[in-house]
Amino acid sequence: MILKLAKKYIPQIIRSKYVITFLIFYVWLFFGDQHSIWERKENESNIEALEKEKTYFLEKIEKDKKRIHELKTDKENLEKFAREQYLMKKENEDIFIFIEED
Repeated sequence: MILKLAKKYIPQIIRSKYVITFLIFYVWLFFGDQHSIWERKENESNIEALEKEKTYFLEKIEKDKKRIHELKTDKENLEKFAREQYLMKKENEDIFIFIEED
């Protein structure tokens, strides 16, 4: 019964075993493979996020390089940096730390 209906409503070209195999293969590739459309979309979004992160870190590296250059070339900047970051002080000098509360 089903074969008679299939022969009546499905054209001969689609009933070919090669076409059926071809269609199954492409459906499997499109949806089930590790390189499917969903995997590609997910990988593209990951790549975009990583590229944004890369540009952020490259900018941060440039700022840090400039800061290191300033610290190596100017003694006053080095002293200011040491006082602010490492709470160093000169003799006969007191340090007061202010903590801002919200």
